[in-house]
Amino acid sequence: MMKSMLAGLVAVAAASAAQAQQAAGIATSPAGSFYHTQGSVMAGLLAEKSNIQLRVQPFASPNIHLPAINAGQIEFGLANIYETGLAIRGDDFFKGRTNPNLRLIAITSQLRTGIFVRKDSPIKSLADIKGNRVTWNFAQQNIIMPLMLTHIEAAGLTEKDITPVAVPTVVRGADEFMAGRADVFLFALGAAKTTEVDAAVGGIRALPLPDTAQSQAAIKKHFPASYIQVFEPKKGVAGISEPTPIQHYDGVLVTHAKMSDQQVYDLTKALWEQAEAVAKGSPTLADFRTATMAKDTPGVEYHPGAIKLYQEKGVWPPKK
Repeated sequence: MMKSMLAGLVAVAAASAAQAQQAAGIATSPAGSFYHTQGSVMAGLLAEKSNIQLRVQPFASPNIHLPAINAGQIEFGLANIYETGLAIRGDDFFKGRTNPNLRLIAITSQLRTGIFVRKDSPIKSLADIKGNRVTWNFAQQNIIMPLMLTHIEAAGLTEKDITPVAVPTVVRGADEFMAGRADVFLFALGAAKTTEVDAAVGGIRALPLPDTAQSQAAIKKHFPASYIQVFEPKKGVAGISEPTPIQHYDGVLVTHAKMSDQQVYDLTKALWEQAEAVAKGSPTLADFRTATMAKDTPGVEYHPGAIKLYQEKGVWPPKK
């Protein structure tokens, strides 16, 4: 009996240790943001289906949490492919601060960013925002100004043509809009915050980003990893009542080079196996597919643990 009890205790200890090894942090932006919604869905689903424990840890933005991941201070995080590349190279707002230890795990989704106004606003186009109060600056969320400048310059406008409303983050910008202190704000489509704003002000509407030579020049200048694509109305996505051209780019799940191969493999495998459930978990993850988890990403390496899973599934190396 003693041997049996000891064996049972050993088994329980081993199981607890295995579970403890799976416990890890996943960095996101603040509550209400696109990344926070995604991280919360992933954490809840993987805990339920795969016994992988992810603790959602909100930061002001990826320009703060990517260096923390690079340093191994947090295990995983959500960002977009463009700012991840900037962080690795030490370019733009990461100038002088390279982050060579960042590694990709998966492409999580298409991010879609739009400029929003009230549904009943007389502002019908990006050019019409001239003279209006626009959320601006985003001191704690550096990736947002390139997105904002893309839209402004696509309409032939500059900062001098608007009334800037300085905010630290997009979430704060949405709050200023709800409070009536801004006429225009930028946010990711499908995020929880846009649903909140939509309900609070009686409806919001995304302004189209027309696919013109001027728009393409603005994209090339400010956010070359993005592209314009028409977004169709979809349940759970506020502000889109008709097909609308919107700025798109890839969201990513990242880790650091010294992260355990086995732990990254286990996480990647769980996401692969639960891909359908992940996609149903939130409009922000509706594009999550096994077929697009691995993409050719010049200058941004994948973690060996993720590569192992993709090799087993026959999708590595990824197609260009």
